[in-house]
Parts: sequence; C-alpha cells; structure tokens
Amino acid sequence: MAFWLFKSEPSTWSWDQQVSKGEAGEEWDGVRNYQARNFMRQMKLGDRGFFYHSQKDKAIVGIVEVCAEAHPDSTTDDDRWECVDIKAVRPFTNPVNLEQIKADPRLEAMVLVNNSRLSVQPVSAAEWTIICALGQTDSN
Repeated sequence: MAFWLFKSEPSTWSWDQQVSKGEAGEEWDGVRNYQARNFMRQMKLGDRGFFYHSQKDKAIVGIVEVCAEAHPDSTTDDDRWECVDIKAVRPFTNPVNLEQIKADPRLEAMVLVNNSRLSVQPVSAAEWTIICALGQTDSN
C-alpha cells in the first residue's frame, strides 16, 4: 500500500463533503498539474491518503482511501487529465496543522514541507506513521 496527501480548500471541497459521499466516494477532479496527475496514475485501490484542508486551516483533518484507480476526469473533455476516486475512512482525532509538521525534524523531507503548492503528493510510510501519531489517529 502507498500513502498520499490530497489538498483541498474547504470552501471548494471540504472533509464534511467528502464524508457525505459515503462508500461510493467522489472523483478527485479538477487537478491540472502534470506531476499531481502522474501521482494519481500511480495509485492503486486501497491506497490511503491524508485529506488536507489548505488555505485557512492548513491541517490534515482525515484519512481517505482510493476507491477507483485513474480514469478520465469528468470535468473536462481534454484527455490529458485523469483522476482517482477517494472515500473518507475516518477523521483525525486531532487535526495536524502545517506548523506542527514543519516543526517536527522527522518530517523535514516531506513533500508538503518542501512543495506545499502541489495538490496531490506522496507520503512515505514513516511520515504516515508519525503524522497519525501526532493526530492521535489510528494509522491502519
């Protein structure tokens, strides 16, 4: 299993909206960055991801799971763009904000710390475990 981070502005797509989609999940659509798209192409069913509220909150607020592998993005007719579907697994007991992540020397190599603008990004297994512990949330 691989781990990822999905960023969204809460005013565009929030954790609560993701939860409301239930087991069916929702397309992670609208991504127009080649690197982020390529990461989605690597995702497999069952991969887990952090759901990150960007802009104001700047915090990991939940865990999601890939429930459909890469397919054409329904929000465009341009066949260059693909997306995955994700479903909510559980909220974080205590959201972990960007300040906490940047303050932890174990996370200094994390993509979020070094390229915070990328909307879909990989997370290492070690980073996954550390952040789940910081958020007092089950990592499984």
